Amino acid sequence: MLQSIKKFFQVNEAEEAASDDNPLAPTRPEHKQPAGPMLALAFGWGFLITGLLTGGSMAAGVPFWPDLIEAAFWGNMINFAVGAAVGYMGYKTACNSGLLYRFAYGRIGVYLPVIFLAILTTGWQGIVVGAFGFAWVQGVVVGIFGQTQYAGAAGFSSPWFYIFSLFAGILYTVTTYNGVKGIQKISVPSVVILVIVGIYAAYLSIGQVGGFDAFLAKSVSDAAKAPISMVTAINLVIGSWIVGAVVMPEYTRFAKSAWVAIAIPFVVLIISQFFLQIIGAMGATASGSADFTDYMSIAKQGLVVGGIGLIGMSLALWTTGDANLYLPVVQTASTFHLRTKAMVLLWGTLGTIFGLGIYQSFFDWINIIANLVPPLVGPLIVDYYLVHRANYRTEDLGRLHVWNPAAMLAYIAGAVSTFYNPEWLVPALYGLIVSMIAYAVLYFAAALIGVKVGYSKVQRA
Repeated sequence: MLQSIKKFFQVNEAEEAASDDNPLAPTRPEHKQPAGPMLALAFGWGFLITGLLTGGSMAAGVPFWPDLIEAAFWGNMINFAVGAAVGYMGYKTACNSGLLYRFAYGRIGVYLPVIFLAILTTGWQGIVVGAFGFAWVQGVVVGIFGQTQYAGAAGFSSPWFYIFSLFAGILYTVTTYNGVKGIQKISVPSVVILVIVGIYAAYLSIGQVGGFDAFLAKSVSDAAKAPISMVTAINLVIGSWIVGAVVMPEYTRFAKSAWVAIAIPFVVLIISQFFLQIIGAMGATASGSADFTDYMSIAKQGLVVGGIGLIGMSLALWTTGDANLYLPVVQTASTFHLRTKAMVLLWGTLGTIFGLGIYQSFFDWINIIANLVPPLVGPLIVDYYLVHRANYRTEDLGRLHVWNPAAMLAYIAGAVSTFYNPEWLVPALYGLIVSMIAYAVLYFAAALIGVKVGYSKVQRA
């Protein structure tokens, strides 16, 4: 039995090398993807339901105009800057994030960022699984069959929540098994439906409160009941997508040109997420609920509009679920040299299990991520752009240093600093800046005293 399990996880070098998304080595030129499908995938991936929930959460404490728009803009811009910085690395080196982090953290040191990010992305997978189950409870069990005892938060106690969530987890796992092309097949047809549903939802939200002026007045009134600071709102936006930003190379490594590599995080964060945050804020203001499965449900919008909304939500969640599952699979298969398809089943199963309980803790999850993830990428950005002048040699992957203490210490310093940030500065941004400065100081201080740390020192020794 144990031998069979071991054989199942054992990597097949020929099988991985032949696949379009081989995690063990840089992407080969023949496996690069056209711009159109890649940007459509980015749009579908960007339709993560966190945008709707984040917009709804901000609307409860920040007036829609101009405060909420400003918070969404700056939060998304920070995430875009991070995503573009590491996304360009993915394009230039054709490496996934697991391989890139190996340059900065070392062959063994890379376990820290990879395991950490795999757990966080699997948590996101669980949120998407749970959101699918909850949306279908609200849409079908409550909206169609009228079982109102499961309306709202009570839906989590419905046995149908677990049935729908399990179905979603299995669906995402099976379709991700096909790799990046399988995700593209889902994302491309979903784009049109998602845009139409989103625009119509915005139109309905404004109409329900009596027009745009009435909507703005209600937004100010609602936000005054439990106001939150601009810094808190920006940090909420950053936390909602920073994990996606730091693993952008998983997709940009397939880009054929630099502009596509930069356009992917732009489409994801500046277009898709900004759009969803606005829709989420409008829906929350109009309905009084921050949960999109409530104000877009069949019970609230009727069978036709609510049914279309349920289809749109399901497609968005399906695309996002596949994309989220793909991330820890690539990272761990690359780092631990394991079979990709086996990792799909492993992380898909864990994400499905998480989905049965983590969706209810969505906002706590965002707060954790906003503080702990940005400092993780700080050492990599400094090492690539400042130390190596954007020149990682992929032929050196097989003989890298074991671990980089400067990167490890810089991450710890950045993560701890987020709990002591100045009130005027977003904790996520503060932690990233601290980790970058700490890495630069530690690396060059070590070089001055002749201590070898990091990729370049070991390689040139």
